[in-house]
Amino acid sequence: MVRHMELTQSQKYGAIFGGTFILAGIVMSTVVFPFWNLIREDVFEEAEILSSTDGICYATTSDDIPKTIENCDIEPGTIVNLKYGKDLAWATIVNP
Repeated sequence: MVRHMELTQSQKYGAIFGGTFILAGIVMSTVVFPFWNLIREDVFEEAEILSSTDGICYATTSDDIPKTIENCDIEPGTIVNLKYGKDLAWATIVNP
């Protein structure tokens, strides 16, 4: 003998809401906000140090976003190799 369980109206609405919520989460995670957007492309570029104050240097790169370089005591006007994430405002100096 098989018994069928009937859902109340509020249970049906709860199931519909829960399914809709899960479906929206899947759509958001795969279409709207893909995980790979969190991983930035590394860019390597030669740039000139524009200023150096209190251990922080500043340089401008080809993406026109001024880069902040911490723990830097290099004289302004020096050409250095920088590594930075695409569209980010900080960089590190790398050896050639």
